[in-house]
Amino acid sequence: MTRRAPRARRAGVSVLVLVVVFALASSLGLLAATNQQESNVERVAELSDVMADTGGPFVNYLLVGSDTREGADPNSPDYGGIGAAEETGGRRSDTMMVLHVDNDRDVASIMSIPRDLWVNVPGYGENRINTAYTHGADVLVQTVQEALGIPINHYIEVDFNSFKAIVGALGGVDVCFDAPTRDVHTGLWVPVPGCYTLDPMQSLAYARSRYFETFRVDDWKVDGRADLGRIERQQTFVQAAVSKAQQQMTANPLRASDLINAAVASLRVDPGTDLVESIEYLRPLASNGVIRYSLPVVPTEIGGKSVLVLGADATAILGYLAGSGEPPAPSE
Repeated sequence: MTRRAPRARRAGVSVLVLVVVFALASSLGLLAATNQQESNVERVAELSDVMADTGGPFVNYLLVGSDTREGADPNSPDYGGIGAAEETGGRRSDTMMVLHVDNDRDVASIMSIPRDLWVNVPGYGENRINTAYTHGADVLVQTVQEALGIPINHYIEVDFNSFKAIVGALGGVDVCFDAPTRDVHTGLWVPVPGCYTLDPMQSLAYARSRYFETFRVDDWKVDGRADLGRIERQQTFVQAAVSKAQQQMTANPLRASDLINAAVASLRVDPGTDLVESIEYLRPLASNGVIRYSLPVVPTEIGGKSVLVLGADATAILGYLAGSGEPPAPSE
Protein backbone atom coordinates (compact mmCIF):
# COMPACT_ATOMS: atom_id res chain seq x y z
CA MET A 1 0.00 0.00 0.00
CA THR A 2 1.63 3.24 -1.18
CA ARG A 3 0.72 6.50 0.49
CA ARG A 4 -0.44 9.32 -1.78
CA ALA A 5 -0.66 13.06 -1.29
CA PRO A 6 -4.09 14.07 0.10
CA ARG A 7 -6.75 15.04 -2.41
CA ALA A 8 -10.49 15.53 -2.44
CA ARG A 9 -12.57 12.37 -2.19
CA ARG A 10 -15.06 11.91 -5.03
CA ALA A 11 -18.57 10.63 -4.49
CA GLY A 12 -19.16 7.03 -5.51
CA VAL A 13 -21.66 6.01 -8.17
CA SER A 14 -21.60 2.23 -8.19
CA VAL A 15 -19.92 -0.88 -6.79
CA LEU A 16 -17.36 -3.55 -7.57
CA VAL A 17 -18.17 -5.11 -10.91
CA LEU A 18 -18.94 -1.74 -12.49
CA VAL A 19 -15.17 -1.26 -12.73
CA VAL A 20 -15.17 -3.94 -15.40
CA VAL A 21 -18.13 -2.60 -17.35
CA PHE A 22 -17.13 1.06 -17.44
CA ALA A 23 -13.40 0.47 -17.72
CA LEU A 24 -14.12 -1.50 -20.85
CA ALA A 25 -16.68 0.97 -22.10
CA SER A 26 -14.22 3.84 -21.66
CA SER A 27 -11.28 2.33 -23.50
CA LEU A 28 -10.11 3.50 -26.88
CA GLY A 29 -9.79 1.08 -29.78
CA LEU A 30 -11.89 -1.38 -27.80
CA LEU A 31 -13.89 -3.17 -30.47
CA ALA A 32 -11.06 -5.00 -32.19
CA ALA A 33 -9.57 -6.20 -28.90
CA THR A 34 -12.90 -7.27 -27.47
CA ASN A 35 -13.90 -9.14 -30.61
CA GLN A 36 -10.71 -11.16 -30.29
CA GLN A 37 -11.14 -11.84 -26.57
CA GLU A 38 -14.88 -12.38 -26.26
CA SER A 39 -14.34 -16.11 -26.70
CA ASN A 40 -12.73 -16.09 -23.23
CA VAL A 41 -15.96 -15.00 -21.58
CA GLU A 42 -17.83 -17.79 -19.78
CA ARG A 43 -21.49 -18.16 -20.70
CA VAL A 44 -23.84 -19.28 -17.91
CA ALA A 45 -26.12 -21.71 -19.72
CA GLU A 46 -28.76 -21.97 -16.97
CA LEU A 47 -29.64 -18.29 -17.43
CA SER A 48 -31.09 -18.86 -20.91
CA ASP A 49 -34.64 -19.46 -19.68
CA VAL A 50 -34.90 -16.84 -16.93
CA MET A 51 -33.74 -13.56 -18.49
CA ALA A 52 -36.35 -10.96 -19.42
CA ASP A 53 -36.70 -9.93 -23.06
CA THR A 54 -34.96 -6.76 -24.23
CA GLY A 55 -36.19 -4.24 -26.75
CA GLY A 56 -38.18 -1.90 -24.53
CA PRO A 57 -37.42 1.65 -23.40
CA PHE A 58 -34.92 0.46 -20.79
CA VAL A 59 -32.37 -2.29 -20.11
CA ASN A 60 -31.42 -3.75 -16.73
CA TYR A 61 -28.07 -5.41 -16.00
CA LEU A 62 -27.67 -7.51 -12.86
CA LEU A 63 -24.03 -7.01 -11.84
CA VAL A 64 -22.69 -9.58 -9.39
CA GLY A 65 -19.46 -9.87 -7.44
CA SER A 66 -19.18 -13.52 -6.43
CA ASP A 67 -17.38 -14.57 -3.26
CA THR A 68 -16.37 -17.93 -4.71
CA ARG A 69 -12.97 -19.16 -3.50
CA GLU A 70 -12.55 -21.44 -6.51
CA GLY A 71 -9.06 -20.92 -7.91
CA ALA A 72 -7.81 -19.09 -4.81
CA ASP A 73 -4.02 -19.36 -4.56
CA PRO A 74 -3.00 -21.02 -1.26
CA ASN A 75 0.37 -19.26 -1.57
CA SER A 76 -1.23 -15.80 -1.74
CA PRO A 77 -0.60 -13.65 1.38
CA ASP A 78 -4.35 -13.02 1.73
CA TYR A 79 -5.37 -16.68 1.40
CA GLY A 80 -6.09 -16.91 5.13
CA GLY A 81 -8.62 -14.11 4.86
CA ILE A 82 -10.27 -15.54 1.76
CA GLY A 83 -10.09 -19.27 2.38
CA ALA A 84 -10.51 -22.36 0.27
CA ALA A 85 -13.70 -23.30 -1.57
CA GLU A 86 -14.33 -26.31 0.67
CA GLU A 87 -14.08 -24.15 3.80
CA THR A 88 -16.55 -21.44 2.81
CA GLY A 89 -19.66 -23.16 1.55
CA GLY A 90 -19.23 -22.66 -2.19
CA ARG A 91 -20.40 -19.53 -3.97
CA ARG A 92 -22.43 -16.64 -2.66
CA SER A 93 -23.15 -13.28 -4.23
CA ASP A 94 -20.93 -10.94 -2.24
CA THR A 95 -22.03 -7.84 -4.14
CA MET A 96 -25.18 -7.22 -6.19
CA MET A 97 -26.45 -4.21 -8.06
CA VAL A 98 -28.87 -3.33 -10.82
CA LEU A 99 -27.59 -1.05 -13.58
CA HIS A 100 -30.62 0.56 -15.25
CA VAL A 101 -30.21 2.21 -18.65
CA ASP A 102 -33.12 4.53 -19.49
CA ASN A 103 -33.17 4.86 -23.29
CA ASP A 104 -35.86 7.55 -23.32
CA ARG A 105 -33.86 9.86 -21.07
CA ASP A 106 -30.38 8.67 -22.15
CA VAL A 107 -29.28 8.21 -18.53
CA ALA A 108 -28.10 5.31 -16.40
CA SER A 109 -28.71 4.64 -12.74
CA ILE A 110 -27.39 2.13 -10.25
CA MET A 111 -28.99 0.52 -7.22
CA SER A 112 -27.07 -1.69 -4.82
CA ILE A 113 -28.90 -4.64 -3.27
CA PRO A 114 -27.86 -5.34 0.34
CA ARG A 115 -26.90 -8.98 0.63
CA ASP A 116 -28.74 -9.22 3.98
CA LEU A 117 -32.07 -8.33 2.35
CA TRP A 118 -34.70 -10.87 3.48
CA VAL A 119 -36.62 -12.28 0.51
CA ASN A 120 -38.33 -15.41 -0.76
CA VAL A 121 -35.88 -17.51 -2.77
CA PRO A 122 -38.01 -19.37 -5.38
CA GLY A 123 -38.09 -23.06 -4.55
CA TYR A 124 -36.07 -22.66 -1.35
CA GLY A 125 -38.10 -20.46 1.01
CA GLU A 126 -37.21 -17.24 2.82
CA ASN A 127 -33.59 -16.29 3.41
CA ARG A 128 -31.04 -13.55 2.84
CA ILE A 129 -30.80 -12.66 -0.84
CA ASN A 130 -27.09 -13.48 -1.08
CA THR A 131 -27.87 -17.16 -0.42
CA ALA A 132 -29.90 -17.37 -3.65
CA TYR A 133 -26.70 -17.65 -5.68
CA THR A 134 -25.77 -20.78 -3.72
CA HIS A 135 -28.47 -22.50 -5.79
CA GLY A 136 -27.27 -21.06 -9.10
CA ALA A 137 -27.11 -17.78 -11.01
CA ASP A 138 -30.53 -18.56 -12.48
CA VAL A 139 -32.07 -18.74 -8.99
CA LEU A 140 -30.45 -15.41 -8.09
CA VAL A 141 -31.91 -13.75 -11.20
CA GLN A 142 -35.35 -15.24 -10.47
CA THR A 143 -35.12 -14.04 -6.87
CA VAL A 144 -34.31 -10.46 -7.88
CA GLN A 145 -37.05 -10.40 -10.49
CA GLU A 146 -39.74 -11.83 -8.21
CA ALA A 147 -38.77 -10.26 -4.88
CA LEU A 148 -38.06 -6.77 -6.23
CA GLY A 149 -40.27 -6.78 -9.34
CA ILE A 150 -37.36 -5.75 -11.57
CA PRO A 151 -36.94 -7.47 -14.97
CA ILE A 152 -33.33 -8.51 -15.58
CA ASN A 153 -32.17 -8.44 -19.21
CA HIS A 154 -28.44 -9.11 -18.82
CA TYR A 155 -26.14 -10.69 -16.23
CA ILE A 156 -22.45 -9.89 -15.62
CA GLU A 157 -20.32 -11.46 -12.86
CA VAL A 158 -16.73 -11.31 -11.60
CA ASP A 159 -15.08 -13.04 -8.60
CA PHE A 160 -12.39 -12.24 -6.00
CA ASN A 161 -9.49 -13.35 -8.18
CA SER A 162 -10.77 -11.32 -11.11
CA PHE A 163 -11.20 -8.29 -8.91
CA LYS A 164 -7.57 -8.46 -7.76
CA ALA A 165 -6.39 -8.91 -11.35
CA ILE A 166 -8.23 -5.77 -12.45
CA VAL A 167 -6.82 -3.71 -9.55
CA GLY A 168 -3.36 -5.04 -10.37
CA ALA A 169 -3.74 -4.01 -14.01
CA LEU A 170 -4.64 -0.51 -12.82
CA GLY A 171 -1.52 -0.32 -10.64
CA GLY A 172 -3.67 0.02 -7.53
CA VAL A 173 -6.57 2.30 -6.59
CA ASP A 174 -6.35 5.55 -4.60
CA VAL A 175 -8.50 5.75 -1.45
CA CYS A 176 -8.42 8.33 1.35
CA PHE A 177 -8.83 7.64 5.08
CA ASP A 178 -9.50 10.32 7.69
CA ALA A 179 -8.42 8.17 10.66
CA PRO A 180 -6.48 4.97 11.41
CA THR A 181 -8.61 2.14 10.03
CA ARG A 182 -8.82 -1.63 10.33
CA ASP A 183 -10.95 -4.72 9.78
CA VAL A 184 -9.51 -7.72 11.60
CA HIS A 185 -11.71 -10.08 9.57
CA THR A 186 -10.50 -9.05 6.10
CA GLY A 187 -6.99 -7.90 7.04
CA LEU A 188 -7.51 -4.20 6.28
CA TRP A 189 -4.94 -2.09 8.16
CA VAL A 190 -4.32 1.64 7.72
CA PRO A 191 -2.16 2.91 10.62
CA VAL A 192 -2.02 6.59 9.64
CA PRO A 193 -4.70 8.83 8.07
CA GLY A 194 -4.10 9.92 4.50
CA CYS A 195 -4.58 8.96 0.87
CA TYR A 196 -3.12 5.64 -0.24
CA THR A 197 -2.76 3.59 -3.39
CA LEU A 198 -4.26 0.26 -2.34
CA ASP A 199 -2.71 -2.83 -3.91
CA PRO A 200 -4.95 -5.77 -4.99
CA MET A 201 -4.98 -7.45 -1.56
CA GLN A 202 -5.65 -4.22 0.36
CA SER A 203 -8.31 -3.25 -2.18
CA LEU A 204 -10.15 -6.51 -1.64
CA ALA A 205 -9.82 -6.18 2.15
CA TYR A 206 -11.30 -2.67 1.92
CA ALA A 207 -14.12 -3.56 -0.49
CA ARG A 208 -15.20 -6.63 1.51
CA SER A 209 -15.08 -4.97 4.94
CA ARG A 210 -18.22 -5.43 7.05
CA TYR A 211 -16.48 -4.86 10.42
CA PHE A 212 -14.95 -1.51 9.53
CA GLU A 213 -13.31 0.28 12.49
CA THR A 214 -11.73 3.71 12.83
CA PHE A 215 -9.62 4.97 15.73
CA ARG A 216 -11.28 8.02 17.27
CA VAL A 217 -9.82 9.93 20.24
CA ASP A 218 -8.72 6.96 22.35
CA ASP A 219 -10.56 3.87 21.11
CA TRP A 220 -11.60 1.86 18.04
CA LYS A 221 -15.11 2.72 16.84
CA VAL A 222 -17.05 0.13 14.82
CA ASP A 223 -19.15 1.22 11.84
CA GLY A 224 -22.43 -0.37 12.92
CA ARG A 225 -24.00 -0.13 9.47
CA ALA A 226 -22.48 -3.49 8.39
CA ASP A 227 -23.60 -4.21 4.82
CA LEU A 228 -24.95 -0.69 4.24
CA GLY A 229 -21.64 0.87 5.27
CA ARG A 230 -19.79 -1.58 3.05
CA ILE A 231 -21.93 -0.59 0.07
CA GLU A 232 -21.07 3.08 0.62
CA ARG A 233 -17.34 2.32 0.74
CA GLN A 234 -17.56 0.12 -2.34
CA GLN A 235 -19.18 2.97 -4.22
CA THR A 236 -16.33 5.29 -3.27
CA PHE A 237 -13.75 2.68 -4.23
CA VAL A 238 -15.21 1.88 -7.61
CA GLN A 239 -15.60 5.51 -8.63
CA ALA A 240 -11.89 5.94 -7.93
CA ALA A 241 -11.08 2.82 -9.96
CA VAL A 242 -13.23 3.86 -12.91
CA SER A 243 -11.69 7.34 -12.92
CA LYS A 244 -8.19 5.87 -12.91
CA ALA A 245 -9.03 3.48 -15.75
CA GLN A 246 -10.42 6.32 -17.84
CA GLN A 247 -7.39 8.51 -17.18
CA GLN A 248 -4.90 5.77 -18.03
CA MET A 249 -6.59 4.71 -21.25
CA THR A 250 -7.12 8.26 -22.44
CA ALA A 251 -3.44 9.07 -21.86
CA ASN A 252 -2.19 5.78 -23.32
CA PRO A 253 -4.64 3.71 -25.42
CA LEU A 254 -2.22 0.77 -25.27
CA ARG A 255 -3.09 0.41 -21.56
CA ALA A 256 -6.51 -0.83 -22.68
CA SER A 257 -5.04 -4.19 -23.59
CA ASP A 258 -3.92 -4.92 -20.00
CA LEU A 259 -7.30 -3.99 -18.57
CA ILE A 260 -9.22 -5.89 -21.20
CA ASN A 261 -7.14 -9.00 -20.57
CA ALA A 262 -7.79 -8.72 -16.82
CA ALA A 263 -11.50 -8.01 -17.21
CA VAL A 264 -12.85 -9.90 -20.20
CA ALA A 265 -11.27 -13.24 -19.31
CA SER A 266 -12.85 -13.02 -15.86
CA LEU A 267 -16.45 -12.39 -16.80
CA ARG A 268 -19.40 -14.76 -16.54
CA VAL A 269 -22.40 -13.57 -18.54
CA ASP A 270 -25.75 -14.86 -19.75
CA PRO A 271 -25.78 -16.52 -23.20
CA GLY A 272 -27.77 -13.66 -24.72
CA THR A 273 -25.31 -10.90 -23.88
CA ASP A 274 -23.28 -9.59 -26.81
CA LEU A 275 -20.34 -8.08 -24.98
CA VAL A 276 -19.22 -5.82 -27.83
CA GLU A 277 -22.76 -4.55 -28.35
CA SER A 278 -23.23 -3.94 -24.63
CA ILE A 279 -19.97 -2.04 -24.31
CA GLU A 280 -20.78 0.17 -27.27
CA TYR A 281 -24.22 0.72 -25.77
CA LEU A 282 -22.72 1.77 -22.44
CA ARG A 283 -19.81 3.79 -23.86
CA PRO A 284 -21.58 7.20 -23.91
CA LEU A 285 -22.69 6.69 -20.32
CA ALA A 286 -19.20 5.98 -19.00
CA SER A 287 -18.15 9.63 -19.13
CA ASN A 288 -21.52 11.02 -18.04
CA GLY A 289 -21.63 9.32 -14.66
CA VAL A 290 -24.43 7.32 -13.12
CA ILE A 291 -27.35 8.33 -10.91
CA ARG A 292 -27.05 6.51 -7.59
CA TYR A 293 -30.01 5.08 -5.69
CA SER A 294 -29.93 3.52 -2.23
CA LEU A 295 -32.60 0.87 -1.74
CA PRO A 296 -34.67 1.91 1.31
CA VAL A 297 -34.42 -0.90 3.87
CA VAL A 298 -35.22 -1.39 7.53
CA PRO A 299 -33.16 -3.53 9.93
CA THR A 300 -35.05 -6.23 11.80
CA GLU A 301 -34.64 -9.72 13.24
CA ILE A 302 -36.27 -12.80 11.72
CA GLY A 303 -35.75 -16.26 13.10
CA GLY A 304 -32.86 -15.05 15.24
CA LYS A 305 -31.10 -13.50 12.21
CA SER A 306 -30.28 -9.81 11.84
CA VAL A 307 -31.61 -8.95 8.38
CA LEU A 308 -33.00 -6.11 6.27
CA VAL A 309 -36.49 -5.76 4.83
CA LEU A 310 -37.78 -3.34 2.20
CA GLY A 311 -38.81 0.05 3.49
CA ALA A 312 -41.97 1.91 2.51
CA ASP A 313 -40.03 4.27 0.23
CA ALA A 314 -38.66 1.42 -1.89
CA THR A 315 -41.74 1.39 -4.15
CA ALA A 316 -40.80 4.50 -6.15
CA ILE A 317 -37.25 3.35 -6.90
CA LEU A 318 -38.23 -0.23 -7.75
CA GLY A 319 -41.10 1.00 -9.91
CA TYR A 320 -38.76 3.20 -11.94
CA LEU A 321 -36.25 0.38 -12.42
CA ALA A 322 -39.15 -1.79 -13.57
CA GLY A 323 -40.06 0.76 -16.25
CA SER A 324 -42.97 2.58 -14.64
CA GLY A 325 -43.09 6.04 -13.14
CA GLU A 326 -40.74 8.99 -13.18
CA PRO A 327 -37.15 8.70 -11.89
CA PRO A 328 -37.06 9.52 -8.15
CA ALA A 329 -34.57 11.95 -6.66
CA PRO A 330 -31.05 10.49 -6.50
CA SER A 331 -29.70 9.32 -3.17
CA GLU A 332 -27.28 11.70 -1.50
